[in-house]
Amino acid sequence: MKICVTGANGFIGKALCKALNLSGKSIRGFVRTLDPYMKPTEIEYLSVGDISLKTNWKNQLNGCDCIVHCAGKAHLIHEKKDLDIYRLANVEGTKHLAEQAAKSGVKRLVFLSSVKVNGENTNGKTNSKIFTNNDLPAPKDAYSISKFEAEKILWNISTKTGLEVVVVRLPLVYGTSAPANLKRLIKLISTGLPLPFSLINNQRSLIGIDNLVDVILRCIDHPNAKNKTFLVSDDEDLSTPDLIKLIATKMGRSVRLFPVPIAWLKFFSFFIGRQSDIDRLTGSLQVDTEYTKKILDWKPSVSVSEGIKRMLSC
Repeated sequence: MKICVTGANGFIGKALCKALNLSGKSIRGFVRTLDPYMKPTEIEYLSVGDISLKTNWKNQLNGCDCIVHCAGKAHLIHEKKDLDIYRLANVEGTKHLAEQAAKSGVKRLVFLSSVKVNGENTNGKTNSKIFTNNDLPAPKDAYSISKFEAEKILWNISTKTGLEVVVVRLPLVYGTSAPANLKRLIKLISTGLPLPFSLINNQRSLIGIDNLVDVILRCIDHPNAKNKTFLVSDDEDLSTPDLIKLIATKMGRSVRLFPVPIAWLKFFSFFIGRQSDIDRLTGSLQVDTEYTKKILDWKPSVSVSEGIKRMLSC
């Protein structure tokens, strides 16, 4: 099989290409610009610039059996952008790629979406405390709305062309070169300062990069993955205090947590422009992976403890 990966030099794309290379598959990685480290290599890297309606996919997808679409406009907590900006990359760019893929004879496209398509959090969720595959989508911000719109367009293209689509909705992904919000938490823990989070009583799902890559590999060629949506996680939900303690332990440091009412944390965050940070630190967001495990005959092979250890050791 020849696998094409968009965003091949990103956090997820780079780890995926490495795993695909070890599995013996032929890989073509699409990147915005070529870096010196990419050559010479067993992976064929091609520069395509910013993925949009103007991206020239002619001849780029020849011989490709499956595309894993990792690239897109990322969700940045403190970035306030219009929906149109997210739509350009996440919706229109994805639509153009899928249409060209179908014309080029690509069999399957794996799309990395977000659990935020299901909703911002599971705080006080009525019928169930966690998101499931049966939940109606409820995206709230520009990023998650654009991801949901991209999903809908992919299903439409799949119906018209026969292109197989697999959607993977991601929670927080951690690992080497983890996103900035997790980096900030690690940096905060490393200071050794007392942290005002002991009263937080939440639960959050997350997935380590190794487990994510493993489930993506299943989605590439598993016959049962065709035209399905999967929620993924490490299957070990943690509270914010527990996550902080685990990170500190793996760093070989002690951490002191002291009680501050959550209402006070939110009030203070309002004045310093960190409302989103506190909402994520105090809120719950859990996903049910039973459907994913059943359909793909998969289960996470790396524990959260081991995943955090690997992240900090690099």
